[in-house]
Amino acid sequence: MTSFRPKYITFDCYGTLTNFQMAEAARDIYGAQLDEPRMLRFIKHFAAYRLDEILGAWKPYAEVVHNAVERTCRKSGVAFRPENARAIYERVPSWGPHPDVPAGLAKVAKEIPLVILSNASDDQIMHNVEKLGAPFHKVFTAQQANAYKPRFQAFEYMFDMLGCNPEDVMHCSSSFRYDLMSAYDLGIRQKVWVNRGHEPANPYYNDVEITDISGLPALLGL
Repeated sequence: MTSFRPKYITFDCYGTLTNFQMAEAARDIYGAQLDEPRMLRFIKHFAAYRLDEILGAWKPYAEVVHNAVERTCRKSGVAFRPENARAIYERVPSWGPHPDVPAGLAKVAKEIPLVILSNASDDQIMHNVEKLGAPFHKVFTAQQANAYKPRFQAFEYMFDMLGCNPEDVMHCSSSFRYDLMSAYDLGIRQKVWVNRGHEPANPYYNDVEITDISGLPALLGL
């Protein structure tokens, strides 16, 4: 991969760069009501419902979180309160990067423009991006694209805005389900899986694995 110099390096934000803490937020609110096995199931269902909520027509991310919390509570036999869902949503802007991110991004940003494509709302994303410690050429959201990843429309919006083709970018993500499967289908040849432990490896999708962002510069010969 060191011989490939992309026009842009594109990133998923939450989970890949930003320390995604939905599970921790859910635990803070519902942990007192659930024993540990039930809490772990609650967290698993919450993640699954968030994915299910974004697969249709775009809706605000606050609504995605609200619906996912409500459905998880119903499945878990827990009383749902809208203010709890709102409290989880409102935590998002406070989340900072994984420790490895600022130095790794800063080194790459000196050579290649960095781009974010995030399943975020416009009122959230820059609070998190400003904490990443590196300059970004462009930041695109699901709200702008009118579609959430893994829908192709989100990626196609990014390509249109950048004026490039799939083969011109290197896409980095910690998620196959949200990013790398779609990237493969769309013809993004250079894919980097940042193994944060969220999902198992899946070599079918022809990704290169790194354990954190500090490994990214070496892939580019930097």
